[in-house]
Amino acid sequence: MSSIEAAIDGHVATITLNRPEALNAISGEMADLLAGTLLQAAARADVWVAVLAAAGPKAFCVGADLKERNRLDDSGWLRNRILMRGMFDSLRAVPQPTIASVFGHALGGGFELALSCDLIVASEDAMFGLPEVRVGILPGGGGTQLLARKIGVARAKELVLTARRITAPEAHRMGLVGRVVPRADLAAATDDLAAEICRGAPVSVRESKRVIDRGFDLPLDDALELEDLAWRRTVASEDRREGIAAFNEKRGPEWKGR
Repeated sequence: MSSIEAAIDGHVATITLNRPEALNAISGEMADLLAGTLLQAAARADVWVAVLAAAGPKAFCVGADLKERNRLDDSGWLRNRILMRGMFDSLRAVPQPTIASVFGHALGGGFELALSCDLIVASEDAMFGLPEVRVGILPGGGGTQLLARKIGVARAKELVLTARRITAPEAHRMGLVGRVVPRADLAAATDDLAAEICRGAPVSVRESKRVIDRGFDLPLDDALELEDLAWRRTVASEDRREGIAAFNEKRGPEWKGR
């Protein structure tokens, strides 16, 4: 059984963390496999949305596999770091919208995987936290930077420096989580969100994501220029012509993704 499973249903790729017996803790091998799977999904024109899910009843992901790390010397830690960094970088580089479907514990690198996705759907029992300072390191999968960008510097510092865990409803109030649902409804709620996104033109959706991400830290005039260039690309696309034709003909669009 693979620690990473992937399936495509329609235009949605679902990538599943599959080490439930280890609370989906991420080993070096698993990180490398996840990075490769993400790259494959990103390269597929027929994939319009990517979902990151997890197997098992207890945890989305509790972060790095500490049992593996306990066996590593300093050089082994650095090699493991390269694999982990590659995994997080690959997730953030996916051009399609990404959705984390989170239940149970999402701690350390598990929380950072969710933060690296564009959107988070969480079950009511989900718990998020960055405990790294309690074991002598810091969040190294983007946690310090992504959290500050999503909820502000002061609140991010509080969560990182105290290692405090937050519930799904609290994460929702902070703006980290978009939807909170009962555990039994998590898969359906994630599917519904993916389906909503797939109703939009793939070119428009990808360009919108790219402009928001890249423009966020730019001066406003530069960001607006980036937006204008993206708008021009959508106008030149087949999807734009199909969208207008479908509207005029009072039918649903048949997107081509180009």
